[in-house]
Amino acid sequence: MNSSKSYVLSVCLVGVFGTLGVHHFYLGRWFHGVFDLSLVVMTVIFFIIYWPLAVATLVLDVIHTVYFMYKLIVGKYRDGAGRFVGIPS
Repeated sequence: MNSSKSYVLSVCLVGVFGTLGVHHFYLGRWFHGVFDLSLVVMTVIFFIIYWPLAVATLVLDVIHTVYFMYKLIVGKYRDGAGRFVGIPS
């Protein structure tokens, strides 16, 4: 069964606000959303304290975002209820 969430909106959210995790919040995956948001906050804090850690957390966040963007685009991503976010036919 497919999710009731919009595939197009989900892809747009991950494309524009991907590193902030907005797409995870929209799809009901709160843990992943909080994880993405905390990586951004840590990046800002580490930039002030020690910039190499900021680069490392930013790279981790980008890799995390690209992975889930790929899963969403190919139709293998599940929403918070466990239903696939389907590609519109």
